[in-house]
Amino acid sequence: MGRGMAEEAGKLVRKRAFLTFVPAIIALQCTSCGVTAESRLRAELAAHSTGVIHLPAAVIEVSSELQLAPNAHDLEIVGAGTIFKVSDQFKGRAVFVAEGARRVRFRDFSIDGNRAMFDQPREMAPSENAFRIFYSNNGILLDQVEGGEISQVRFSFIPCFAVIASRSSGIRIKGVLVEDSGTRNAKGRNNTTGGIVVEEGSSDFEVRDSRFQRIRGNGLWTHSLYTSPRLHDGLFSANRFDEIGRDALEVGAASHVRVEDNTGSHIGYPPEAVDVENLGTPVAIDTAGNVDFSSYARNKFEEIDGKCIDLDGFHDGSIIGNTCVNRGTPLSYPFGHFGIVMNNTDPNMHSQNVEIRGNIIDGTKYGGLFLMGSGHKVTGNSFLHLNTAQCNESGKQFGCLYNKAEPELLERGIYLSKGVVRMEPVRGNVIRDNRITGHKMKSRCFATGPGVNARENTIGPNTCEDYTMLATHPLGGK
Repeated sequence: MGRGMAEEAGKLVRKRAFLTFVPAIIALQCTSCGVTAESRLRAELAAHSTGVIHLPAAVIEVSSELQLAPNAHDLEIVGAGTIFKVSDQFKGRAVFVAEGARRVRFRDFSIDGNRAMFDQPREMAPSENAFRIFYSNNGILLDQVEGGEISQVRFSFIPCFAVIASRSSGIRIKGVLVEDSGTRNAKGRNNTTGGIVVEEGSSDFEVRDSRFQRIRGNGLWTHSLYTSPRLHDGLFSANRFDEIGRDALEVGAASHVRVEDNTGSHIGYPPEAVDVENLGTPVAIDTAGNVDFSSYARNKFEEIDGKCIDLDGFHDGSIIGNTCVNRGTPLSYPFGHFGIVMNNTDPNMHSQNVEIRGNIIDGTKYGGLFLMGSGHKVTGNSFLHLNTAQCNESGKQFGCLYNKAEPELLERGIYLSKGVVRMEPVRGNVIRDNRITGHKMKSRCFATGPGVNARENTIGPNTCEDYTMLATHPLGGK
């Protein structure tokens, strides 16, 4: 073989190796030509829209977003202990950006978002902004993607969101870890950032078997602008949440979403990060906007400095077999609340036809269930150790007065109200076969707010029992 042919053959071998990102080659920098691993990867992403890209077992510093080719399809990006490290000079929406792609996969690598460098105060996105537009410095952005998978990816120290999936469908996220992420606002409170958000009318999405820990804002949620289509057909299943500053899970502006078999601990922690100025009470499972034909089932949480389940906007759905347990004193929960709360902030919905069955709410600071609306079925629940604050007792630290018109609201096991934001009739509700225990619950089991007629609802039989708090263990009595 002549010298010229040998050189051409060598170039061909090197080109083939480069296209498949053989670790021994891509991990090295081309010191003679100034080409880094980052620029090599950037060139390959731009040039190749399909196939498999094997990443090196190396640390790759990233200075700007890595964009997939505009027509990317059937493309897989596979790591091998690869760590993407955001540089101090990074500018971009996310480390990886996929727009208009089809059937793309990301797996087996890590992203370090270098939050310490970008931890300046950030406010929440204004209501007229989609998150993909407002927030930069994210982990992975999927926009108008049809078929996107993210698995076995570790997101650490991400300033904003680990993943934003916007206007997309067929999204599958499994086995990821999100930790130590999110920024704060000017007052040092969480600004909702840190976790994974699916937004703007996305459909057919799943997030499974993933872990979220030490997230300043929300862990996992859906979101759409009021003027945008609602999300639909989603599943959040078997995820774990530990030390979440705002909501572990939130379903917002969506239809046909299942939240199942998730677990977590220390929701609303640390307390100083709670967004009290913007009424960001922490919730294990939250709801926002208009949400229907959805279910929250078999989720288990403990140590919640806030609410167990918030149903603001939830209607025509089910809340079945969930458990929330608090074991501390009232002072342990500065943002402690009811166990389950209904509301109707969104004008496009009415609180109606919700089945609440077989749930265990144990150790709330105030009551067990705040109920409004019509056609609800509340059966077979255990509301235990309620009103640990011992509201409205003379000489007690907690006065617990929400408003003068409803002085008994916070001390009751189940409270029926016409509402807070918009008034609705309270009728046709069935409340039976529930066990309600706690401070003076034998006499304070139920109450109705102004304008509510208890006879327009079916209440009973239910079991209501007093519970004596012990000084040595607030939940150690009967």
